[in-house]
Amino acid sequence: MSYKVRILPRWLVFLLDLFLVCFCIFLSRMLKLNFNWDQIGVGLRFMMGVAFLLNAALFYIFKSYAGIIRYTNLEDTSRLVMVNAIAAFFYLVLNIFFLKSGNYFTLQIVAINFFITSFVIISYRLTVRYVFNFYKTLSHGGVKVLKKKVVVHDTSADGLHIKKVMNSLPDGDMQVVAFLDDSFITTGKLLEGIPIYSTQENSLAKLSAEGVEILIMASKVIDTRKLNELVDNCLKHGIKIQQVPAMRDWLNGKLDTQQLQNINIEDLLEREVIKIHNEAIYSELKGKKILVTGAAGSIGSELVRQLLNYRPSLLILCDKAETPMHEFMLEIQEKFNNPVVKAYMGDICDKNRMEHLFEIYNPQIVFHAAAYKHVPLMEDNPSIAVINNVGGTKTLAELAVANNVEKFVMVSTDKAVNPTNVMGASKRIAEIFTQSFFKQLSISNENNPNAKITKFVTTRFGNVLGSNGSVIPRFQKQLEKGGPITVTHPDITRYFMTIPEACLLVIEAGVMGQGGEIFVFDMGEPIKIADLARKVIKLSGKEPDRDIQIVYTGLRPGEKLYEELLSSAENSRPTYHEKILIADVRQYDFNVVEKKVNKLISSASRHYTLETVSLMKDLVPEFVSNNIAYEKINAKMK
Repeated sequence: MSYKVRILPRWLVFLLDLFLVCFCIFLSRMLKLNFNWDQIGVGLRFMMGVAFLLNAALFYIFKSYAGIIRYTNLEDTSRLVMVNAIAAFFYLVLNIFFLKSGNYFTLQIVAINFFITSFVIISYRLTVRYVFNFYKTLSHGGVKVLKKKVVVHDTSADGLHIKKVMNSLPDGDMQVVAFLDDSFITTGKLLEGIPIYSTQENSLAKLSAEGVEILIMASKVIDTRKLNELVDNCLKHGIKIQQVPAMRDWLNGKLDTQQLQNINIEDLLEREVIKIHNEAIYSELKGKKILVTGAAGSIGSELVRQLLNYRPSLLILCDKAETPMHEFMLEIQEKFNNPVVKAYMGDICDKNRMEHLFEIYNPQIVFHAAAYKHVPLMEDNPSIAVINNVGGTKTLAELAVANNVEKFVMVSTDKAVNPTNVMGASKRIAEIFTQSFFKQLSISNENNPNAKITKFVTTRFGNVLGSNGSVIPRFQKQLEKGGPITVTHPDITRYFMTIPEACLLVIEAGVMGQGGEIFVFDMGEPIKIADLARKVIKLSGKEPDRDIQIVYTGLRPGEKLYEELLSSAENSRPTYHEKILIADVRQYDFNVVEKKVNKLISSASRHYTLETVSLMKDLVPEFVSNNIAYEKINAKMK
């Protein structure tokens, strides 16, 4: 049986408070006069009348009776103390200036009354709150509801707020029993009666032994290294980690335990997040017309989101995928106030369509993110990889120069370094073409220092978490199905970064680059995919190889065991940012490159598979395919 407690009418709370005020006046006078009943009654009716009228006015003005008593909090009690303090001040003023004779509101009586009244009014509210909370824990015939024990990380206002919200949820199934804090100053102390533990492993082991099941991260502002250590220790002792969504995402301004989210694997990247504070970005992009190709993709769409913050005059969003573009445009219109964007449906391989784009909008800066990037698909379709990744880039680059584009920023990949697959080789050829094209433009205009030529800039980075085709979304889908999680090889490693970081690097390169550079990113240590899979499983509350199996499927055609950001023949130079480097790569003669690229595109247009791969190897000698189907080409080119 459950009980539904009705809320007392406000007028009844108002009258009850006034009754207690009058009673406290009587009690104060009685204490002051040492229980001398002959003197207590003298003037008592007058004093009660003054107290009644004055406090009625104050209660009405400050609405101290309007709160729900069973949810009394610090703000409510502070308001009551303030009302009592104001009433005490008026008592003293009345006694000094108007009641020059008589033993009424003396300083002693007013002081005693202030403390008694504050104590009585606040105590009865807290008593009601305690009784209500006691009944709230009872249900089903008086049986106490068992709640999961929870510990909150963070003793700041955020952590305290989460504790208050969770412990006051009427139908909540969780109870905050402890706090965690990195500071040794607070460790061992109490916060609102709840103990504070350190984040060390022995503390987590003790909490686990006491039945704590969940750790809630109240704040996302935590050092990555500390977060990884905390998560690993929690998982070791069987404590699940969850985080609270931003307050703006709470349902109707309230938190429900169903809204708690598993911690994102992106938050556990074992390196520091790159942050760039470059005012030159704003001054360079503000008021410009900017074209983003592949704008509906994971990288392109994030580029658009970030570029909108720099207030361009127009963003042209080019993509050939209709449904993703439609959905992205709806998102942009919801998130941004009157966004200056224009959706342009078109294939970068369609030269006539691209000419139309440049003719109509005349972009000043191009961010080229459109590309085919899935290694296994491109291994089976090398001609398509060339047509899109090489031919599309060539078309855009030539149109950029013909239309006096200021900068052309191309998104490349670490798979372009010593490529072992068609996709990586196609991106390396695109790099070679744009670099040699810029070199040719510079030579042609070296006698004209005032000439404005298009600056071609390239960015290389590793895998991005959460992108289309990334391992994380695939792992999560496999988890939802109950497993198994598939990994190609126990030792396969990859560099990782988040999509916002990748796009921040691309934008920074667009400003930093002066033409011809290939920017690479210091991405820290590579991560084993198998270790990543195990952590994803554990974060979901399951145990690897017991609840969810990890199956090794073998390397796919063209797939590397390890990725590289620089080849053995490449060196790097520092920039003003310690995490961003410039690769010193081999220089090519544009006239030679152009002829070979034209021949390659011509072969790919006829879909001659082996000939296309052979021509790719001719352009990129370090391209040694791991695909059995192309091994004969490797042998032939030696």
